[in-house]
Amino acid sequence: MLHHVRPGGGLQRGFAPNAGLEVTPGFLDDVINLVTARGFDLVSLDEAVARTVGDNRTGRPFAAFTLDDGYRDNLIHARPVFRKHNCPFTIFVTPGIADGVCELWWRGLEAAIAGASLIDTEIDGQHFRLATVTDAQKQLAWQRLYWPVRSLDQKFQRRWIRNFCEHHGVNLDAICRAEAMDWDDLRLMAADPLCTIGAHTMQHFAVSRLTEADALEEMTRSADRIAEELGARPSYFAYPYGDADSAATRDFQLAAEAGFKAAVTTRKGLIFTGHKHHLTALPRVSLAGQYQKLRYVEVLLSGAAFALFNGFKRLNVA
Repeated sequence: MLHHVRPGGGLQRGFAPNAGLEVTPGFLDDVINLVTARGFDLVSLDEAVARTVGDNRTGRPFAAFTLDDGYRDNLIHARPVFRKHNCPFTIFVTPGIADGVCELWWRGLEAAIAGASLIDTEIDGQHFRLATVTDAQKQLAWQRLYWPVRSLDQKFQRRWIRNFCEHHGVNLDAICRAEAMDWDDLRLMAADPLCTIGAHTMQHFAVSRLTEADALEEMTRSADRIAEELGARPSYFAYPYGDADSAATRDFQLAAEAGFKAAVTTRKGLIFTGHKHHLTALPRVSLAGQYQKLRYVEVLLSGAAFALFNGFKRLNVA
């Protein structure tokens, strides 16, 4: 699982709380080399699912690369790396991001804190007054504010961040337009035989925090909109945020109801045969900006870290 791939990604100094969502093209290149050197086949998500349900005739381990949200750097910097290796990849697209109007609230929050010397705000009845002069103070403010904002009712969250950013002179739509692939970019991506386009809700909402009807609508509308723009309805879905608090059993069932062949979480783990019964709750290995060392990837590929994290259970699907 990746988000941004761009020069210097994840290596920023000073206040850069979202650097974990970025890696460099060089690191991606190194990871693909490592994966193939360790005997993994580079496969599409279609092939990964086929092997998971029992059509893995080679018996070889396999890896499928995915990128969430639909950022322009995926086209500019990630795609050339994948093409160099003839490596399939999947991009999970959020139509609101492609339209340039989705509130990338985590980027807006970062920008507001970065430009302020004092944050004075209220979140869900809790008052915060935080000095933000130094990088250390800005980082502490981020740590204090991030989870309260992320935990808000999803639609109220977007109103809150718009008001907060407007107060601090931050243009959320400009941030989204600068980061996002537009539909012409996505048409170019979709025409690449190495690329699979998946869905990622309309507005990057945590589906578990929506009513059942709203969650299902976010899933189906995103797939329908992508079909209208790109000519094919996605078979695959990624849950925004994707952790256990953002997508759980109800949502796995809704993804199947929405017509997706499989769906991916951000729960940590490798794919095992048992996942053939839980195709809408697949785990992923995250490539994070603060861990751009191949020795970390070696550990992840071994599965040892996930065994400890998941209490030595192969499946974490509840």
